[in-house]
Amino acid sequence: MQVSANLRQQSDALDALLARCECLVSAEAMQSAYARLAGEVNQQLAGRVPVVLAVMNGGLISAGQLLPRLDFPLELSYLHATRYRGATTGGALKWLAQPDIELAGREVLLVDDILDEGHTLAAVREWCLDAGAARVWIAVATDKQHDRKVPGLAADFCGVPVPDRYIFGEGMDYHGYFRNLPGIHALPEGE
Repeated sequence: MQVSANLRQQSDALDALLARCECLVSAEAMQSAYARLAGEVNQQLAGRVPVVLAVMNGGLISAGQLLPRLDFPLELSYLHATRYRGATTGGALKWLAQPDIELAGREVLLVDDILDEGHTLAAVREWCLDAGAARVWIAVATDKQHDRKVPGLAADFCGVPVPDRYIFGEGMDYHGYFRNLPGIHALPEGE
């Protein structure tokens, strides 16, 4: 069957790519980072009964790692706003799904996989504030180290800083693949 042969070739190509990539942060180090991140969130948000919003798709993995470690009452929902839609650089923000929880007067914790330039997170934070959120906190698994961030935007809670490279794993993807990889991986320099 032609489809199966194409999928096998694609799988082989992805396996070959992964073999050339560098693991920047091990799975074990990420588990430690999530534990530390949860401790910081627990300390700040205990007693506030926040709304936690997973920012899809990448934030699904981060939220799945973080939420079981949080020891306070919270409400959970998700949102899906993207600037990428399959590309590696962003365009105009497009909302695919908005949360179904009332945000007025509530503290909100946005959970995402990465703070890169921050355009999506900045727009989502602004949307939450416009919806009446009392405060918006940002928790990310990774914070890319560069000087191209939206001015004034920073994560309140960060798992690990990462270099300014094309990275994937722990929710971040390589052309839609590898979000499920434990640890943070980077393409070889120059690719």
